[in-house]
Amino acid sequence: MNRVRLLVLNAALGPLDYKLAEGMRVEAGSVVVAPLGPRTVTGIVWDEGRLPGVEVDAKKLRALREVVPVPPLSAPLRRLIEWTADYYCAPLASVARMVLSSGGALGGPTTMTEYRLSGGTPERMTPQRITAIEALEGEQGTIRELSGIAGVSEGVLRGLVNQGVIEPVEVAIDRPYPPADPDYHQPALSEDQMRVAKTLVEAVEARSFEPFLLDGVTGSGKTETYFEPVAEAIRMGRQVLVLLPEIALTENFLSRFEDRFGAAPVQWHSSLKSTERRRAWRAIAEGSAQVIVGARSALFLPYANLGLIVVDEAHEISFKQDDGVRYNARDVSVMRARFEGIPVVLASATPALESLHMANSGTYTKLELPSRFGGAQLPEIKLVDLTIEKPASGQWLAAPLIEGIEARLEAGEQSLLFLNRRGYAPLTLCRNCGHRFQCPNCSAWLVEHRLSSRLACHHCGLETRPPQACPECGEADCLVACGPGVERIADEVAALFPEARVSVATSDTLGTPERAAEFLAQVQAKAIDVIVGTQLVTKGFHFTELTLVGVVDADLGLEGGDLRAAERTYQQVAQVAGRAGRGSKPGEVLIQTRHPEAAVIAALADGDRDAFYEAETEARRDAGAPPFGRWAQIILSSEDEREARQSAARLGDTRPHLDDVMILGPAPAPMALLRNRYRYRFLVNARRSANLQATLRDWLDTQDFPPGIRVGVDIDPYSFV
Repeated sequence: MNRVRLLVLNAALGPLDYKLAEGMRVEAGSVVVAPLGPRTVTGIVWDEGRLPGVEVDAKKLRALREVVPVPPLSAPLRRLIEWTADYYCAPLASVARMVLSSGGALGGPTTMTEYRLSGGTPERMTPQRITAIEALEGEQGTIRELSGIAGVSEGVLRGLVNQGVIEPVEVAIDRPYPPADPDYHQPALSEDQMRVAKTLVEAVEARSFEPFLLDGVTGSGKTETYFEPVAEAIRMGRQVLVLLPEIALTENFLSRFEDRFGAAPVQWHSSLKSTERRRAWRAIAEGSAQVIVGARSALFLPYANLGLIVVDEAHEISFKQDDGVRYNARDVSVMRARFEGIPVVLASATPALESLHMANSGTYTKLELPSRFGGAQLPEIKLVDLTIEKPASGQWLAAPLIEGIEARLEAGEQSLLFLNRRGYAPLTLCRNCGHRFQCPNCSAWLVEHRLSSRLACHHCGLETRPPQACPECGEADCLVACGPGVERIADEVAALFPEARVSVATSDTLGTPERAAEFLAQVQAKAIDVIVGTQLVTKGFHFTELTLVGVVDADLGLEGGDLRAAERTYQQVAQVAGRAGRGSKPGEVLIQTRHPEAAVIAALADGDRDAFYEAETEARRDAGAPPFGRWAQIILSSEDEREARQSAARLGDTRPHLDDVMILGPAPAPMALLRNRYRYRFLVNARRSANLQATLRDWLDTQDFPPGIRVGVDIDPYSFV
């Protein structure tokens, strides 16, 4: 075969045909560089007959420039790319770009220069040089990276290089990772853990596709249990992928992994340096990386010999990508395991209703860990009715919760307060004229962050300093914070208990693995008495001295237009409740609510998860909602409001009329303005019998949208803003 069809990494181009240069050999999956006009493009040689395209006369074909020196993408990975693009109505090229996400990895072997302290002293000490030398002890990296670590300019560091205080070191970028030892430390497992681990180990040995739902209560030792099949995969020389929902969980997981296997796993997430991404990508593609721990994007890496996939905290909505290719890593993990012919484990204490339905129908094998490890008891849960136990004026903590914190402080134990709202207050207004501070780019209020002295939009990232005077009426010192955020709750705790050591735990304060590691170390050293946190603290953390959890506002998640609001509220509150009493001391959970009669709140109080899921399942069945029906949404956006509105109206006029598909809209999206773009939404509800993706593609393909219009299709949406 002298001609090939390429999937190029540009969705606007479509597949392109080329011929092979003399003596060049390629196979399906080979990554190549091809000429396109005066420039070159990267592409993937695709299987013959699987990409549509017009057959070009062989005489007009240009020759490929070169074959990139990386292993070809495997057939299972190519099938995954095709399935993901088809299911999520995304361009093939956009999915393929996620596979080749490290451009630096496509080059050949190379070295780089890093720098470290030499042990020498400069001729003249300055405050900045002292700061740099103290901060860089034990560190090694590029000048730019060391500058960020030390908090000094690159010029200061280059001056230290010139004086020999910092020395250059030549390092191989692709040096191998330390190997994990499956028998480094064998923990003592409970009978339930051994039973589940044995089943999973046998599945790894069988080398066949089988999806498992590992359903274990908080503190039951799910991680230690699935480490056993991980160990078996390592013994067999196969690779393992463990997906985590949050980067802040990585450090906690890494320490547990290293205790078990004697070496850290390979990491993959957005905070890695470009050289680290290159090193990880190449080790994964060549098969030397044994266990990979990463965020959802790690799912599309080119594993050479994958033997097991684990999705930890599989219910988490952060596994759903909300822009670009809008995939759900939980569901795509199952499909990757199917194409690879390997087992996949979805682990959670509060599984998604869809996952439970698949387990109850027999599609997934359900494995249960019904009790906490080591005899620890589940915490006692109590409701605090805020219509009766009203907090003092201007405060948000009711008397029972204040008394609970006080008792823990006296006992030398730790407390956790949960409120899923970052910042100090969700709304700032002028007490003189009532002016509300709104984001100029989005239909959202600016959130006050007093720790950073900023007003911030949590949707577009805009930040600005709070003004000295109201921009509307000019009144000075008139700004009023409305409603609570975690910073405000932390201030309230500090005012009530001046001696308490309070820490705020959010994505703002724990945004990097290093910050998360520092936070974990402080909690474990009992240097923190009260943690005030958002959903970030609901998962993965194991604090043995934490005996009280207070949910500041359990009703918050039930507000708004989230079609999964009840399920998500149950999951969040149940997960954060599970942080209490994980050691030898009993735990207590106090849930503040104004609606104790609500089904989800009552189920939490009674500890009756099954009753809640049964009721929610029937409600979903009646509404034709997942897992009994399908949802999708289409959002049209433009910088011109009129263009967005008219384009949405024209699309609505051509909607298909089918018995098994209901299309609602167009209407302004709940977030009608986002990042300076006006948005109109269609919400689609389809029966399981409908070919939803084909219906949407056929409908959208008939349209000729103006250049300023962006069309976003979200299959199985989790965000409804």
